[in-house]
Amino acid sequence: MSASIRLSICDPNDKTREHLKKYLVGLDRVWLEADCSRYEFFPEVVLQTSPDVVVVNIDQNEPVALSLIQSLKATHSSLGVIALSQRTDGQVILRAMRAGAGEFITTPIQIDELFQALERVSSIGLAAGRNKPGVTIAVTGSSGGVGATTIAVNLACAMARDPGNSVVLVDLDLAVGDADVFLDTIPDYTLLDVAQNIARLDLAMLRKSLTKHDSGVYLLPRPIHLEDMDSISTEDFRKVLSLLKASFSHMVLDLSKSFGRLDLVSMQMADQTLLLTQLDLPCLRNVVRILNSMEHHNGINDKIKIVVNRSGLDKSQINSTNAEETINRPIYWRIPNNYSVVSESRNNGVPLLVQSPKAAITLSINELSDKLCGVEPVAEGTEVTEEKKKHWLKFLAKKS
Repeated sequence: MSASIRLSICDPNDKTREHLKKYLVGLDRVWLEADCSRYEFFPEVVLQTSPDVVVVNIDQNEPVALSLIQSLKATHSSLGVIALSQRTDGQVILRAMRAGAGEFITTPIQIDELFQALERVSSIGLAAGRNKPGVTIAVTGSSGGVGATTIAVNLACAMARDPGNSVVLVDLDLAVGDADVFLDTIPDYTLLDVAQNIARLDLAMLRKSLTKHDSGVYLLPRPIHLEDMDSISTEDFRKVLSLLKASFSHMVLDLSKSFGRLDLVSMQMADQTLLLTQLDLPCLRNVVRILNSMEHHNGINDKIKIVVNRSGLDKSQINSTNAEETINRPIYWRIPNNYSVVSESRNNGVPLLVQSPKAAITLSINELSDKLCGVEPVAEGTEVTEEKKKHWLKFLAKKS
């Protein structure tokens, strides 16, 4: 496993040890080397397995556990140590830190807290491996019909071009979302199913609740029935996104146009939000309204990037300079108009990468994906790696 965190556990409590192991099974970037139920045996386990990080539950015998942590840090100076306890008082935390623990987390374990602790005590970026930060992109439109879902779906597929990426697409247009149609899939579970069972889900079960497309993208679709739109609580939705962030290196959120509570949570948790528009007056006026409204929501406005879709649609479009003056913000990206190509791709239920890999819109979305992910442009004539060739040849063979 490339760029993974090797981890060993010492926890005399069978229940919490098994609970922790279930969480870790679903993390692509974590390799569980060993688990141990006895403090006195753990130094030998560490010696034999050479982990990057250890988790030590200190509750059964705190003095012995803290002595163990101190000893491990003395003999393995680069070892990351996470102390685990059901106690939350400051003195316990202080003693664990003085013994050498780099992080302290409490039981019952919260997956996002565990994930962040692993990130901090390890030199390896869990979210994406290869020392790159994880990427969460929200996509929305300034008006209905501007192509937000088209861009969201194909952006996710573009991110999945790299076999080192793990990508999930979440359809948050709870009323009329159709990401599943774009990918020609019939999911067994929806966002509602996952949200209502979030307290019982670990990362392995979460992955089984998603639908995997041939491109490598995992899909979490909108609820089946319209009356279920309000059945997802904000708290449960946050937990769903936290679990997905922990399990995938890249996440694309296809938002609705209502800017409802789940959309706002998504924009807060995303690294960037792509606001799609066309170069016409109604769309640009909506962009101004949306940007003005988002000024009242902390942590959203500065992350919004303006993306012009169907650029070059016709000569009546407002030019880019006037558009930027109108919205008082630069245009981040322009995606060319390829209506016939997009229509054929949508009707066939296959991504643009398969339908028309050399089309201008496909190349533009690929470049946008690379820019959002911090990937350097590939120089002309550079060879594609054998790993990438095998990945896409396998995908294309399934569709032929």
